[in-house]
Amino acid sequence: MSERFSHVLNVIAENARALARDLRLFGETIWLSEDYAFEIQILGNPGEVLARIGTVSNADINVIPAENRRKKLLIADMDSTIISCECLDELADVAGLKPRIAAITERAMRGEIEFEGALRERVGLLKGLSLDALGQTYHERVRLNPGAKALTATMKAHGARALLVSGGFTYFTERVAAAAGFDDHQANVLLDDGATLHGTVREPILGREAKLAALEAETKALGITSSDVLAVGDGANDLAMIQRAGLGVAYHAKPVVAEAAAARIAHGDLKSLLYLQGYRDEEIVDA
Repeated sequence: MSERFSHVLNVIAENARALARDLRLFGETIWLSEDYAFEIQILGNPGEVLARIGTVSNADINVIPAENRRKKLLIADMDSTIISCECLDELADVAGLKPRIAAITERAMRGEIEFEGALRERVGLLKGLSLDALGQTYHERVRLNPGAKALTATMKAHGARALLVSGGFTYFTERVAAAAGFDDHQANVLLDDGATLHGTVREPILGREAKLAALEAETKALGITSSDVLAVGDGANDLAMIQRAGLGVAYHAKPVVAEAAAARIAHGDLKSLLYLQGYRDEEIVDA
């Protein structure tokens, strides 16, 4: 494919059959998921192709380089990416502080304020919260997003490594990584006295640059390059790793991330990241 076609037009949508008819002028349709995901091999400038298509409601349409489609490293954000919530906001809810803390979270994820300072401020508001609140939050609030297990299981079945990186906390990443099938995880450490939270987090804080450093360390350890990486996230602190990766995906992301990422999934679930790599339904491992 890469010898003849420079890119593929990848389409994921509930109305994919109708879109396939509309887009057939670009080339032959290759179905990845019956009536849901397809792609078309194309030549030419990706931006011009997308401009010709224009805006299509309720569809994820991306132009992906034809070479090196299937990545060897998955590096993923946790909150609002692999799981459906922001763990810190849910902890705040247990403490009766959710509106105040969630407002800070939203500003940080939009890139309006510095992540590290925002994290210190939010954690400080939780000083004295019982450690029981961590377990309560995980069991009552934390749920994997649809497709999370299939994403890791399929990529690992084809030889990839999966790393969960979060600006959140190791209490949650340890459990989410195990539940979703990640090989390893990195996050911040909440400090406590054995019974309650101190209201502080271990320094240095894992934020935007630390996520990029994790990507670079993993690629070096695996003997691969950033072109072999799929990075996915939704917030501003994910931007550096998304922009460095060979396939950087903004997943149901804040506008600043969606605008900067090379690929965007705004409607589909996490299986969409497999379709972006050219996986077909019969190759997907539904763990």
